Amino acid sequence: MRIITDLHIHSRFSAATSQTMDLRSLALNAKIKGLDLLGTGDALHPKWLKELTEELEPLEDGTYVLKNTKEQKPCFLVSTEVSTIYEKEGKARKVHHIILLPDLEAAAQLADKLKTKGNVNADGRPSLSMTAPELVESVKEVDDRTEIFPAHVWTPWFSIFGANNSFNTIEECYEDQSDHIHALETGLSSDPPMNWRLSRLDRYVLVSNSDCHSPLPHRLGREANIFELSKPSYREIVSALRKSGNSKLASTIETRPEYGKYHWTGHRSCNVSLAPSDALKHGNHCPRCGRKLTLGVEQRVEDLADRPVGFTPREAAGYVYLIPLHELLATVLGAASIATRKVQQVYNDLVNRFGSEYNVMLSTQREELATAAGNEVATAIEAVRKNTLKVTPGYDGVYGVVDYGGNKNQQNVQKRTGSKNPVMDDYL
Repeated sequence: MRIITDLHIHSRFSAATSQTMDLRSLALNAKIKGLDLLGTGDALHPKWLKELTEELEPLEDGTYVLKNTKEQKPCFLVSTEVSTIYEKEGKARKVHHIILLPDLEAAAQLADKLKTKGNVNADGRPSLSMTAPELVESVKEVDDRTEIFPAHVWTPWFSIFGANNSFNTIEECYEDQSDHIHALETGLSSDPPMNWRLSRLDRYVLVSNSDCHSPLPHRLGREANIFELSKPSYREIVSALRKSGNSKLASTIETRPEYGKYHWTGHRSCNVSLAPSDALKHGNHCPRCGRKLTLGVEQRVEDLADRPVGFTPREAAGYVYLIPLHELLATVLGAASIATRKVQQVYNDLVNRFGSEYNVMLSTQREELATAAGNEVATAIEAVRKNTLKVTPGYDGVYGVVDYGGNKNQQNVQKRTGSKNPVMDDYL
């Protein structure tokens, strides 16, 4: 059974999130997107945990559905993200971790256990004064069925391999608890081929999730996982991550890594964006103002890689590149915003006709797309499928700019992809 999942999302109780991040909005937009299963996100926050307990009912083996509904899709799996902030070897370490929990009771127990390490009431993604191995140990003491893995592993801030943390291996970060780590989240600014360049990562399952701060379908499920499971259950998901049974991760849905906001090295204040080789020529300092550049994911991967570009490990899961349909339509139509009436009309027409955004982007025949939305839209979607899009890489908190070959209004595209806060906006 093919199950499409987004395991890393947030609620409205996390910083810099939409106030519409509630369960019914998430369920509605997950259906529009084509997602079968969602992580709840923020399961340690008392107000969100209360809503989860009151509005969800158990379905089967660690999955939940909304009460008072006949729909069994999407179902929810209990999850959260936490931040550990501590000092090691004279350097501040800030690492985000994703935790999957077998049920809501385990979430309540973990929240109670961690309350002495940080204020779990303050933010849906709590900051904890403890080391990464201490966190793993605490999680496992609550319930050995829990699964924990590092989030968006390459981004400059709040990640295990980010340039500002300087961990080079899983073992350096998780120490004696490293054997409990089975998966890594690649993040928006990297993709599987980039991670395959490090032989030390071969043993880990590479997952992709949205880390969305909005329930709208241009954020929810923009990256996702396609599992092959005997049934949609917590046990089967964890089994796939641990490679311990017949269930497996078949492939991931990726945005092009250049689309991510930290793919290249750069300095947003000076509009400077540099490939790794060019950044090195300038000593990783801005050629305009002389300040230190924010080192991008591609450069950090290059620093640690022991394999050439293009290497593919045996038995690696597949992947497919997608761009959020709203973004693609806005580009094709030359719209100033994805919220314009024209973009919304075309989007709704396509989803209503073909069932979900994933169906539109992945499986609908080109001729059908052209009939429904015009030849230009069909050509753009075909370009996404063939990976012939040109993407100007993102850098220092600015999204990359997608060009399917016919951008009508490049200025509007740049406005849509900017970010006001490079640290707080999705960490990707």
